Amino acid sequence: MTKSKTETGNFFEDFTVGQEIRHATPRTLTEADAALNIALYGSRFAINSSDVFARALGLPRAPLDDLLVFHVVIGKTVSDISVNAVANLGYAEFRWGVPVFPGDTLSVTSTVLGLRENSNKASGVVWVRSVGTNQRAEMVLDYVRWVMVHKRDSAVEVGAPVVPKTAPAVAPSDLVVPDLAMMGYDDEAAGSPYRWDDYEPGERIDHVSGITVEDSDHMFSTRLYQNTARVHFDAHAGKSTRFGRRLAYGGHVISLARALSFNGLANGFRVAAINGGSHVGPTFGGDTIYAWSEVLEKAPLPDRSDIGALRVRTIAAKDCPCADFPGKGADGKYHPAVVLDLDYWLLMPCR
Repeated sequence: MTKSKTETGNFFEDFTVGQEIRHATPRTLTEADAALNIALYGSRFAINSSDVFARALGLPRAPLDDLLVFHVVIGKTVSDISVNAVANLGYAEFRWGVPVFPGDTLSVTSTVLGLRENSNKASGVVWVRSVGTNQRAEMVLDYVRWVMVHKRDSAVEVGAPVVPKTAPAVAPSDLVVPDLAMMGYDDEAAGSPYRWDDYEPGERIDHVSGITVEDSDHMFSTRLYQNTARVHFDAHAGKSTRFGRRLAYGGHVISLARALSFNGLANGFRVAAINGGSHVGPTFGGDTIYAWSEVLEKAPLPDRSDIGALRVRTIAAKDCPCADFPGKGADGKYHPAVVLDLDYWLLMPCR
């Protein structure tokens, strides 16, 4: 018999705690990736859009969007971690490292931190820590995520559950702050007069606009980031899922929420960390995404008086404008329109 040379990907019972995985296909990013990122999400942050703006801050040129790095690094892990996923469940301890520029090549490795079989014996949750590095072995992204993955055979016995503890938040002192000269920061070019000093904990911001997710959009982004998860790209297989259709990639929704947040948070020039996040509900082609944010915390940064950290919670909702700030009710349940709840740190210039 001829052994098949194709791969079906890892199922839940294929993972072991402590397993280390070097993911295939390093990716060299280009100016085309930056342009396609804008085409997909409409992001308008000046530091990623203008070489002139970036050079005024001491950078060699405009760095690539932080969430573009997020997409590429996560995309590398899919074929080994989540190609057989039911759903991506959450994030913790995300930290961005050195800026990524066109011409940089990203590679990714992962370590399995924990495993827990579900009571239905048909799937389980896998926790991994993944680290993305550039061609100089410098960290560009380090994070934990957990994914619900199908079992190949529900009858297969697996070991006792191992559930890792993750930090509730990334400490401001652990944020990686690029070496920038903020005296050159141009509020008018950035699109907002509001700096770190102008925000207060508890403040809520409705980002006003909505963006409709077309099937062509989320399918294009899934392919662009070499994300092979079947739930996103296989319409035929999607008919047999509980949703009966393809599920939009969760990172697509995160980037849309970030792009929408420009209206109110335009000077949040870098996503430095994600403290935690959940894809609360599914998003499909035809859904329109709206977003709102709440300022959770302000933190000064060690040895920097010109940059502060703003801890923000952004909630995205589908087919539901956010003037009334849909979120969790008194009963602890989310508004039915909520699809994303993301807690993260932004870097922002001070006055």
